[in-house]
Parts: sequence; C-alpha cells; structure tokens
Amino acid sequence: MRFDVCALAVAATLVTGCSVLRPVDKAGDSAGPSPTIARVRARGEIVVGLSGDQPPLNSTEASGEIIGLEPDIAQLLADSLGVKLRMVAKPFNALLPALAAGEVDAVISGMTMTPERNLDVAFVGPYFVSGKSVLAKAKTIKAIDETADLDNAKMRLAVLAGSTSETFVQELLPNAKMLPTATYEEGVQMVLKDEADALVADFPYCVLQVLERPEARLVTLGEPFTYEPLGIALSGNDPLFTNLVTNFLITMEGTGRLFEMKVRWFSDGPWLDEMEPQKKQRRRKPGEQSASLWIRADG
Repeated sequence: MRFDVCALAVAATLVTGCSVLRPVDKAGDSAGPSPTIARVRARGEIVVGLSGDQPPLNSTEASGEIIGLEPDIAQLLADSLGVKLRMVAKPFNALLPALAAGEVDAVISGMTMTPERNLDVAFVGPYFVSGKSVLAKAKTIKAIDETADLDNAKMRLAVLAGSTSETFVQELLPNAKMLPTATYEEGVQMVLKDEADALVADFPYCVLQVLERPEARLVTLGEPFTYEPLGIALSGNDPLFTNLVTNFLITMEGTGRLFEMKVRWFSDGPWLDEMEPQKKQRRRKPGEQSASLWIRADG
C-alpha cells in the first residue's frame, strides 16, 4: 500500500510540474527570471551531464544507453518539467566546465558537494552519501589498516582526474605516486595489470568491483575513509532553477521515490546484466546473493 501511495503522490507532483512550464509562444518568447528554464522551454528538453562510467550511479550498457540511479533521477526531473531528457556523457573533469559553458543544464554524476566547487556552482542535495575507499589486490590491501599506510613513495595510487579522490590523495597522501585516469575502468585495469597498487574511488564503486570480479581477488575497505554527500550541480547564477530542483528533490525524498530507486540500484541485481560487456566479468547465478551490503544507514 505504501508503494501505491508514493507512486500516486509522485504522479500528482509530475503532473503539477508539467503545468508550471508554459509553452514558448510563436515569437519564441521565453521571458522569465530563470535563463536555464528559458533554455529548457525553448528546446523542449533538459540536458544533463554525467560521466557514464560510475556504476551503480551511472553506467553505459551494451546498447549505449546510460543507466543507473542518476539517469533515473534525471528522467524524473525531466518528467516533472514536462520536457524530454538528453544525457551527455563527458569525462568527469569536463562536466563542470560544460555546465559553466551552458552545454548542459545540470550535472548529476557522483559529484561531491565540496566548498571549493560550491564557490563556482550551486548544489542541490544530497541525494546519496558516499565516501572514499581503496580497491586493490588482496596481497596489497591486507597491509592497509589506515590512511597513513598508503602515504609512502612506493605506493602507486590511481585516481579519477578532477575528482575528490584526486584531492584526497594530493592533500592526505602527498608522498604516494598519484596516477590520474580519465575513467574509473582505466584505474581498475591498472590495478589488475599491477601498473597501480590501488585505486582510490567512491566506496560503492569499489564494492561493485569486488563483487563482480571475484577471480581477480580484489579487496576494498569495510567502511569508507570519508563522508561525501553527492549533489546535483547547477549554475550559480540561476536561483529560481536551483529552487525548482531543490523542491523536486524534496518531493522525491518525501514520497519515498528516491529510496525506492536506491534499493533498485544498490540492492537488486538484474541491472548488472545490462552493463557494457567489458565492465562485467560474469553474471550472477540464479539465487546468488546480490550486493545488498551496499545499503548504509545514512545512504
């Protein structure tokens, strides 16, 4: 019964949201206090930037479609505005520049709401709480009990360029050799080929790799090093659109829809079969336990 009530509440909200954005008139008038809403109305679509390489938050499936928690959030946002959704995949460190250039209307891509980023963009959230962990072969990680064990000149650490993982290593592990990568997958491959001792990445991603590559004997930490709230990045010059997205996320949380999406992507397993072939090493056997351990009390 709770699910039905939540679904009806969300549906009502989406219908209401659709009526907010009036059609652009024949003269192309999109007058209003929000430049982002004006662009969205004129195009009839909202453009959301993401990396397409951060499962289970976002990932590219075999057909090229991007799936995950964040694409689902983006689709609901588009539905609430009564417009189509267009997702644009870019390297992680190119997402905020794309937002600044007006190439995308929002960024929803596992982006931590840091004070440094908040100087340039507005954030709405968090919609999920993550944290930093390390992914390494069992022989390497068994000697890592705390952050200090990673801070030595012999330690080669792969990180996603432009991410908080890069900042984490720069500030807390200055003696380690940092190896920036364009994608998470590139970092995993470096670990598998012994070109890096460990990958510093978001906790959910590290857990996913351990579960999906059992033959590689990969290990991650039981708890993340850090607390990292993930948010939707928006232009810092558009308070009305920021307010709109804030209210949208509040509604998703209040109706329970956001929680239901988290359960799907962080507890259920069928979506793993949709992932791009090179990103999954095996299919789970029928009845095999899914990655339900990903759910955290605060997540």
